[in-house]
Parts: sequence; C-alpha cells; structure tokens
Amino acid sequence: MVEQQLIKAAQSGDRDALITLLREIETHVYRTAYYILGNEQDAKDAAQEALIRIYKKINSYEEKAQFKTWVQRIVTNICIDKFRRTKATVSIEEHNMVFTSSGSVEDELMSSYVAKDIQDAIELLPEHHRAVVVLRYLQDFSYNEIADSLDLPLNTVKSYLFRARQQLQTLLQDYQKGGVRG
Repeated sequence: MVEQQLIKAAQSGDRDALITLLREIETHVYRTAYYILGNEQDAKDAAQEALIRIYKKINSYEEKAQFKTWVQRIVTNICIDKFRRTKATVSIEEHNMVFTSSGSVEDELMSSYVAKDIQDAIELLPEHHRAVVVLRYLQDFSYNEIADSLDLPLNTVKSYLFRARQQLQTLLQDYQKGGVRG
C-alpha cells in the first residue's frame, strides 16, 4: 500500500514523503475540524495545529490502528480542546457548498437551506455527540474507527450516535413534517 510506504519513509526521515502524506490528509483534517468547530478560521487553526502535531509525532504512529484513525484522533482531540477553551457558541460562516440537483435555481436554493439548517443543528449538539456525528456521517468512519479515534468504548460511541440522532431529529422536526425553513 502506498500510504504505508509513505509512512515508513516519513518515519525514516524522508521529508518529501512526510510532506506528501500531509498533503493527502489535509482536506480530511480540515473537514473534520470545520464540522466540529463550526467556523472557517477556527477550523484552519485547528487543522494547522493537527498537521504540525502529526509532522512532529509521525514516529510515534504504530500500525496498531489505521493511519486515518490516528490522524482523526489527533484532530478531534485538538478541536475538542479548542471547543472547551472557548466555551462559546460558534456560528457557522457562510460558505460555498457543492450540490447536485435537477438544475433549477429553486432546487439549489432549497438544498443550500437544508444543508445550512443541518449544519446549524449539528452545531447545537454537545461536543462529544458532534464529534461522533462528524466522524460517522461526514468522514464515513465505522463505529470501531470512531471508537479508536476518540478512545471511547464501542458501546459509548453507539450511545452517543443514538442520542445525537434523537437530538437532530428533534431539531429538524419541521423537515419531517414537510415544513420548510422559515
């Protein structure tokens, strides 16, 4: 596997391999940070901090866990620490999103409203619920990968996801009733 070769080369001191590895993961790191923290600037700061930490600690990575799990643990922990330090509610900044639709302006506008409302609802979740939702539904991690990334028991991950889905269902109940953004 190419990733494993890059990791071994990076651990042996190959700077180019390490830079290549960091470039391959930077989008995933940023995406996780953005969805946990809720705004672009904090996400950029957290992603940069995570990439620096990965750069410095690449030699501590052991093949017990998948590399992406190890990386997500680092970025998630940084985000949770940052979230706890600020203790403030952050609002999402307007951002561009890519949607696939039938092409009508009305469909695209509704899609952007729905996406914004879902993001807003995710931001209202407690930090531990938000982290598992981001890893499960936005990063497509398995329950076991989430448990490894967050250093949580598997049943705790399942419980957090169950509670998070219940909270999201309540927060988004207007959509279930066929309502639209007001």
